Amino acid sequence: MILITGATGNLGKATINSLLNKGISANNIAALVRDESKSAEFKSKGIQVRIGDYQNFESLKSAFQDVDKLLLISSSSEIAHRFEQHKNVINAARETGVSHIIYTSFDMKDLRRSIMVGDVQYHADTSDYLKQIAVHYTLMDNTLYADMIPIISGNNILDEGISIPAGNGKTPFLPITEMAEAIAVVLTTPGHENKEYVIAADAAFSFAEIADLLSDILGKRVTYYQPEVDSYIARLVQNGFPEDDSAYLARFGEAIARGEFDTNKSDVKQLLGRSPISLKDFLRSIYGK
Repeated sequence: MILITGATGNLGKATINSLLNKGISANNIAALVRDESKSAEFKSKGIQVRIGDYQNFESLKSAFQDVDKLLLISSSSEIAHRFEQHKNVINAARETGVSHIIYTSFDMKDLRRSIMVGDVQYHADTSDYLKQIAVHYTLMDNTLYADMIPIISGNNILDEGISIPAGNGKTPFLPITEMAEAIAVVLTTPGHENKEYVIAADAAFSFAEIADLLSDILGKRVTYYQPEVDSYIARLVQNGFPEDDSAYLARFGEAIARGEFDTNKSDVKQLLGRSPISLKDFLRSIYGK
């Protein structure tokens, strides 16, 4: 039995779809959800639904019964609580006999020395904890989703241009669907125990280069602007983002500007047996219609 935590989120749903596409039968897949009212889609496909909360240890132990492989998708709750929640999942999995835990960590040059250390250190703490306990693990160090580009690049970027304080830093953006397929490979094939993979594109791009890609796709000039951080945050707030979330996105821009995501590593081709989709093709699928 394969269990997917965070199953109602974008990566969780995409991973379940990848498993189904690989021919894994629905009754061999379990989806962990906190709210059963959000599980109708899974039930309609014949996927087992398990109710559990990262903060409720007993609910996790109950949900993990008969599970062999578990995908721990990092928590989306308040950052201060995430490591303890992850420990709950890992400890409950160990107590119930789960043999292999796959964790979605984060790909940066140094999580503990990042300008975003307060936002990302829990990934390093979780990874270290997994390495210390007596359960097989695989770390999937995910780069930034390519799907985030429209969210962090500004409002109406096709007409107003890309606007983010990311300097000339480069990021190997990868679509969620490609990440999910790589995870599905690890969940369904042998030989991944106690390994760490970088889940990133083969090539990294700056936002200036992304603007050039969009210009080519659209046949018109898309400009890249680099606003001050305060201005960027203010614009996001004006567009309806909470102030804390806006500041969080701004920190991504600063980390990109410092080159923290340009690790020049990728194990995706090795896992998928093919090169991942190019960023230009991904952008074309969104903007080229």
